[in-house]
Amino acid sequence: MITRRDFIGSAAALAAMACARAGQSAAASAPQPSRSGDRLPLGFSTLGSPRWDWLQVLDFAAAHGFVAVELRGLQTEMDLTKRPEFAPARLDETHRQLAERGLRISCLGASANMHEMDAAKRAAAMDEGRRFIDLARALHAPYVRVFGNKYVAGVPRDQMLAHIARGLRELGDYATGRSVTVLIESHGDFTDSPTLRELMERAESPAVAILWDAHHTFASGREAPEDTVRQLGRWIRHTHLKDSVPAGDDRRYVLTGTGDVPVRRQVEALVHTGYTGYFSFEWEKRWHPEIEEPEVAIAQFATVVSGYLRDAGVRAT
Repeated sequence: MITRRDFIGSAAALAAMACARAGQSAAASAPQPSRSGDRLPLGFSTLGSPRWDWLQVLDFAAAHGFVAVELRGLQTEMDLTKRPEFAPARLDETHRQLAERGLRISCLGASANMHEMDAAKRAAAMDEGRRFIDLARALHAPYVRVFGNKYVAGVPRDQMLAHIARGLRELGDYATGRSVTVLIESHGDFTDSPTLRELMERAESPAVAILWDAHHTFASGREAPEDTVRQLGRWIRHTHLKDSVPAGDDRRYVLTGTGDVPVRRQVEALVHTGYTGYFSFEWEKRWHPEIEEPEVAIAQFATVVSGYLRDAGVRAT
């Protein structure tokens, strides 16, 4: 098993590489993408690396065998449409930086909540969703994640679901023709398969699907991964994986495979359905600064889940 010292050593090596890059020409210092046939469909979210800049994210991903990066904020900015790397004038450079490392953007994580009943908050959420869809199109990212996110006090369940589904359908209509799909995450008050299935059926849009946060359907929804995939598999396009252990009335995130979340079974359940998306690590370091550093947790995820994927019959491409 790879030790913490090993991971920290690899992080130091990356830092040295970054210093060397600063003193060299772009052509000489650009990392080379991994050879075809030696990478599995692994990704991670920038939620887990809140202090890394854009090139640190890309270099770490390439160095540890990832093929995709999910953007959920970058450093102090959560609104990705405000980051200079993604401004129209910088897009060619950004695409080049991704291509040099053999990477792509798997998903953009918006903060838009479809439950908002207040007219002004609802309008702001829909505006954010549309801006992220436009950015996803520009970045060639297939998905934009939004939230349900809550049952509003005093609003009947049927009315609440209809309201959320209507927002999803409106964003889906906007995403149609832009090669983008809007994903609702299994998150907040919406972590059970029957409700998520009902939302999909109400939205009734080919441009609306599900981001399966497999941790939440297990820890909050109390569902076995096989049952979740059986009920929702036809709509699952992207996934978040992470591990945890009980901690009083809450849970504490731990390194993959060391907690009680059945991550291996979650991976296997997806593989057995023919899922062709990324297996993306969502390490919530931004919200929980006390958990393990990204240099350790993200690299460890790549090692462990690569093993799960190979055992399940997935081959590198």
